[in-house]
Formats: sequence, structure tokens, C-alpha cells
Amino acid sequence: MFYSITGKIVYSDTSSVALECGGVAFHCTVSLNTLKNIDRIGGTATLYTYLSVREDALELFGFYDSQELAFFKMLIGVSGVGPKAAISILSQHTPNALALSIAAGDVKSITKAPGVGPKIAQRVVLELKDKMAKLAPSHVSSEEVSGVQQISMGGNVSEAVSALTALGFSAADAAKALAGADAEMRVEDLIKLGLKKLY
Repeated sequence: MFYSITGKIVYSDTSSVALECGGVAFHCTVSLNTLKNIDRIGGTATLYTYLSVREDALELFGFYDSQELAFFKMLIGVSGVGPKAAISILSQHTPNALALSIAAGDVKSITKAPGVGPKIAQRVVLELKDKMAKLAPSHVSSEEVSGVQQISMGGNVSEAVSALTALGFSAADAAKALAGADAEMRVEDLIKLGLKKLY
């Protein structure tokens, strides 16, 4: 129904904004990433939108770019993930970081989103992992996602990723740091390589 809305920001809080267009203010639920990427009250913004229609309510969701909207639609296509959970996940992760987390099978990082438990996070990974190379945002190369997927399959690199995760790094960041590394390297050397890239 609505592709996008451009207008003056007349209201803003931690989870929504209102854009005034032609005398009408449209209230949009947004992620924290969208809030960071748009102007403040009094400024103007363009939001790509998704209208959620339920028996008891109509709710408009807004996104700062079409990539975030695409990931929102992808998330709500996962069984058990509603619009609120999808917004929560996108508040915790940029599309780039989410693509890499899913490709790496990093359920733990997805559960950091408020209201998203392990079961929902596992479903997100399970249902979307194979789609990541195709659905990743344009600034994430398919080679990068493929490299992260290979790391999650096992071997020395996978052990090094596990070690880096134990040191407090997210699995997605550790996997990204070691994407393309020589799988024949010793685990200790891979850990050192990962630490150099992560610091």
C-alpha cells in the first residue's frame, strides 16, 4: 500500500517516529538502526514502509533503506517471527551483521535481541542460512558470506572460531576475521591471525 513516506519528523522515541506529510502525521515503528540513520525532530526523513494488517490493528513499520526493509520481510517470513521480533533483531544487528551471523550459524548473537529466545534464533538460522548469499545486502560480498558458511562446517578454522568466541568475540566477527584463511594452518596460528584482525 505504501512504498515510502517522506516528511518532517514531528515525533520520535526509542522505537518509533512520526512523519508529517501534507498535514497528516504517519506513526512508524522503527529499529534503533533506523533511528541512528535519520534526522532529529524538525528534520526531514524518507522511510521505506511495511504495513502490518491484523484483525485488531494496522501498524506501519519504517526503514531507513530498502536493504533493512528486505531483511525485515525475510525475518517475518520465518515461522514464529512476528514484526516486533523482526524489529528487535534489526535493532540489535545491521543487515550486514545479521547476514554474517546467520551465515555463521551464530544463534547466540541473535538471542541478544530483546524478546528473541534460542528457539526463534535457531529457526532464523535454519530457515535463512542457505539464502544468505542471495539475500545479503549489496555491501556484503557473496564470497564473504560463502567464506563464513565454510567456516561453520568444521575443521581447524572452525576450532579457531570457537576459541575466539570463548575469548568474548561474537561467532560472526570471529568467522569474518578468519574467512579465506588457509584451513591447513594450525589452530594456534589461526587464533593469532584472528586476534590481529579483530584488534
